[in-house]
Amino acid sequence: MKKIMLFCTMFIMLAGCGKEEEIPQMLNVDLAVDPIQGEVKEPVKFRAKVTYGDEKVNDADDVSFEIWLANSDDHDKVAAKHKGNGIYEIEKTFDEEGTYYVYAHVTARDMHSMPKEEFVIGKPTPPEQNDGKKEMDEMNDEDMN
Repeated sequence: MKKIMLFCTMFIMLAGCGKEEEIPQMLNVDLAVDPIQGEVKEPVKFRAKVTYGDEKVNDADDVSFEIWLANSDDHDKVAAKHKGNGIYEIEKTFDEEGTYYVYAHVTARDMHSMPKEEFVIGKPTPPEQNDGKKEMDEMNDEDMN
């Protein structure tokens, strides 16, 4: 009986050692605005190319674009349409000139990504100021302590 238990234990240990661990990938979102310098009443295309490692993500849980005029509290959030090959997009026209911003909100593979882009319709207006606060990606270790 001891020999059988010893054999089973060794078999289980060897089986566990042969298994490779999967390396986690990162969710990557490439946000594009076309054109980056648009005109009033002309369509602007917002596109998010979503990948997980080398894999194109065609089944994202949520993809939407949050768009607003600089220094405005009025944000417009629009769900994106999947176009295939990991591409999600919308098209929008604008009635007012100025400097605008867009966040692509992407949730997939239990991760969330929010890339941001600035674009201009007609003549630019003053960009947003962050009141001296740094964006998360601009912070260094000293700021975190």
